[in-house]
Amino acid sequence: MTNREQIQALIKGMSENIIGQDDEIRKIIIGLLTDGNVLLEGLPGLAKTRAVKSLAKHLDCKLSRIQFTPDLLPSDITGTEVYQPQAEQKFMFQPGPIFSNLILADEINRAPAKVQAALLEAMEERQVSVAGKTHQLEPLFMVLATQNPIEQEGTYPLPEAQLDRFIMKIEIDYPNHDDEIAIMRLVRNESKEAPAKITSIPQQVVFDARKEINQIQVNEAAEKYIADIITATRYPSNFGEDLGRWINYGASPRGTISLDKCSRVVAWLDGRDFVTPDDIRYIVHDVLRHRIITSYEANVSKVTTNQVIDELLKQVAVPA
Repeated sequence: MTNREQIQALIKGMSENIIGQDDEIRKIIIGLLTDGNVLLEGLPGLAKTRAVKSLAKHLDCKLSRIQFTPDLLPSDITGTEVYQPQAEQKFMFQPGPIFSNLILADEINRAPAKVQAALLEAMEERQVSVAGKTHQLEPLFMVLATQNPIEQEGTYPLPEAQLDRFIMKIEIDYPNHDDEIAIMRLVRNESKEAPAKITSIPQQVVFDARKEINQIQVNEAAEKYIADIITATRYPSNFGEDLGRWINYGASPRGTISLDKCSRVVAWLDGRDFVTPDDIRYIVHDVLRHRIITSYEANVSKVTTNQVIDELLKQVAVPA
């Protein structure tokens, strides 16, 4: 099997365990193939945690789940120096759960700023520093953080600068009626039957796929389209009166880079060696929804970030 076929098999295997979330699963894999980190937002019970666990089952890797709580300390994530009287060195480093391949940061907005910063530093630098020593993380490393959009009590919302470190923010919604029935049947059968043996794909497939994705072509028209969309978030009044009233701050250059990376993965998954405007439009909401800061007027009018991006796509010319 080719690398693409194995990745498609990974997506299919996850979709069989997570009913009604095919698009979200595909986007999680897009985040994996960009070597990025993903923020999953959705109401309780929508299989966010199950999706991450399913990815770990179908990919030959280690998973660490960290339940974020207000009393969590940075050392609970990164690890700490432990006194070992019988060792030659009296203090030895005890690695924390961050030293894994997939990190499920459950309800990341429940932890205080110091803990969030410790995790986000590891996301960006792929290393942690403890007691003046630097420790490298695994070559395959991805943080999948979850948060609940409706609970605000006892939470510490991520600052915009830290949100920008996530390559995508994927919103997970309710399944439809038919999928709801399929979910009931799936869980019912799982309680009756022994778990089926899963053949996981090796990590090397992901590394090889990333090399192929780096070869995907992005022509000048596609580059200009990406730049035009980002520019429209920064100078919204030039692209319409409504956008000027709705947007306070636009996306950083990290948004441009992320949109380019994700678009190339979309093209690769579809079996093409070049990016089209449709690839960009498919993934743009997930890349930008956490990078655009809407105005007070937009919030009062209940204009969502998704609606703002919809309007951006209407106003920015699509290359011929």
